[in-house]
Amino acid sequence: MNFLNKILLFSILITSTYALSKGDLAIRAKKLELKLGSEKSDYEMSQKIFEMETGKAYRLEISSMGFKEYEIEADDFFRNIWVRGIEVEGIEIDTPVINEIELEREGEIEIKFVPIRPGEYEFEIQGLQSKGMKGMFIVR
Repeated sequence: MNFLNKILLFSILITSTYALSKGDLAIRAKKLELKLGSEKSDYEMSQKIFEMETGKAYRLEISSMGFKEYEIEADDFFRNIWVRGIEVEGIEIDTPVINEIELEREGEIEIKFVPIRPGEYEFEIQGLQSKGMKGMFIVR
């Protein structure tokens, strides 16, 4: 498939996804928060289920208390969102794809995105699943 065909296919995919979506990208992005670790437990997560709709803009703020190294894996979810931007400590990162997120120390990352395909997508903290550090992104 040549480059122009890929662009055409991508345009059709985005247009058809938008036509079926419930969202309005002109409104402010909805804030979602995931806090990893707390003063009570290194293995605490502030939220385990996130519900969203296709075509709506979201800002996912992920923060770490810095007690453990947290590597977030959500391959299927990351493949089914349109990444609008990533910000880490005031630095904007422009990338269309996320493979994983790793927080090695205390800090925060903000991901601005739009879900493009409905589904239930599991996420987990690598190596800490048995401690209950896993959850679900539900996109309608």
